[in-house]
Amino acid sequence: MFGMNINEMDVTELNELLSNHENGLPENILFLDVRTTGEYQRGFIEQSSNVPLHLIPMKIHELKEAEKVIIYCQTGARSAQACAYLSQNGVDNAYNVRGGIVTWAQMGYPISG
Repeated sequence: MFGMNINEMDVTELNELLSNHENGLPENILFLDVRTTGEYQRGFIEQSSNVPLHLIPMKIHELKEAEKVIIYCQTGARSAQACAYLSQNGVDNAYNVRGGIVTWAQMGYPISG
C-alpha cells in the first residue's frame, strides 16, 4: 500500500493489550488516535491520546523514545500514513491498528466519550 512494511496489529490484539493494562498502559507505550479533535470527541478507544495526524511530526522526538507506539484512526488509512511517516523517520516501533475504530466498534469493543 505504501511501498514499505509497516507493523500492524488487529483490534483483537489491541483489546487484549488494553485488558491486560486496565489501570493504564505502561508509560513507554503510547496509544494515539490520529483523527481530528472533533472525531475524537464523538467517541474514542479508552486510554488513547488524541494527536491529529498533522501534529505527528511535532511529536517525533517523544515517539522515538517510546518502546511501542500504537496508532489508530477511523478506518486504518490515516494511522497507516502516520506509521509510514514514522518508519521513514527512524521510528520502527509504531503499529497501525488495522481497520481503526470502525472495526473496533464492529467487534463490540467499548467506545468512550
